[in-house]
Amino acid sequence: MPKGKIDPANIPDDGLTTKQRRSLPITAIHTGPGKGKSTAAFGMALRGWNNGFNIGVFQFVKSKTWNSGEEAVFKRLGQLHDETGIGGSVEWQKLGEGWSWLRKTSSEEELAQHANEGWQEIKRRLQAETHDMYVLDEFTYPITWGWIDIDDVVETLQNRPGTQHVIMTGRNADPKLIEIADLVTEMTKVKHPMDAGRKGQAGIEW
Repeated sequence: MPKGKIDPANIPDDGLTTKQRRSLPITAIHTGPGKGKSTAAFGMALRGWNNGFNIGVFQFVKSKTWNSGEEAVFKRLGQLHDETGIGGSVEWQKLGEGWSWLRKTSSEEELAQHANEGWQEIKRRLQAETHDMYVLDEFTYPITWGWIDIDDVVETLQNRPGTQHVIMTGRNADPKLIEIADLVTEMTKVKHPMDAGRKGQAGIEW
């Protein structure tokens, strides 16, 4: 689908030109049980960086001690931008206590508080138009657990100013999120090496 060509019958009657529609903000969700949700989101962020976007990545479940390949690459890209002006700036935040790994050392109340504080910070940034593109990695989980109010998320995303793109990942995306999203992709697992007892591998999982 070169340059986003669409069927003329599907062109909306919104009074906008093609150029104006290409500047509209995108709300995207990568969900489903299959592998590749975060990978797809970071691929979109890479395209954004190449177009000079200010990138903000916010990980809601990854531990602060877990260093992914994507994080290392994007931090280098951010340094490249700072030194040469190529691409866009990059900020990478790991929120909370690293919920997947440290559940035994934190109460659910504390974890919920960390998640909500992270969401409140993102709300402030959206209102201030801090970033051009946001990756809210594994964002569906604190919503599912009731730590972040889904109605607040929907209202915030629907009313965000400017042309800020927001990409969310995680299993079991709330139907309310799916309803307001412009782009929804569901990853379906067919096979995974871990099903056969294999462990995660460098370059594949991180």
